[in-house]
Amino acid sequence: MEATEKNITAATENATEKNSAQTGKKLSIKSIFLGDFLINDFLRRQAGLLALIIFFTVIYISNRYSYQQEMIEIDRLRKELTDIKYDALTRSSELTERTRQSRIEEYVSVENSALQTSTAPPYIIE
Repeated sequence: MEATEKNITAATENATEKNSAQTGKKLSIKSIFLGDFLINDFLRRQAGLLALIIFFTVIYISNRYSYQQEMIEIDRLRKELTDIKYDALTRSSELTERTRQSRIEEYVSVENSALQTSTAPPYIIE
């Protein structure tokens, strides 16, 4: 059993030495692909900062998305408002056209109608 414990202790010391040796190495493409850079002491110490950066990035993206959705809604409402304004202008001009005296006389001047336009000026009541 003592030999097994010595082997385990030697293996852990060997792994610790390799880990400390790896922390001194520079980043290489191989270490990035294998994921060895994730056990680097620098990244361990800066894990909180990295999490904060990722959090703010997600917030930034979501704010931009909501801003774009609001701009699309504003553009849609502007187009709808323009359509409604043109519709109101059209109805107003139709109403003005229908309420002119000449158009009213045309509507009233049916052959059997006793209504006629007055030839006498209006009376002023004092």
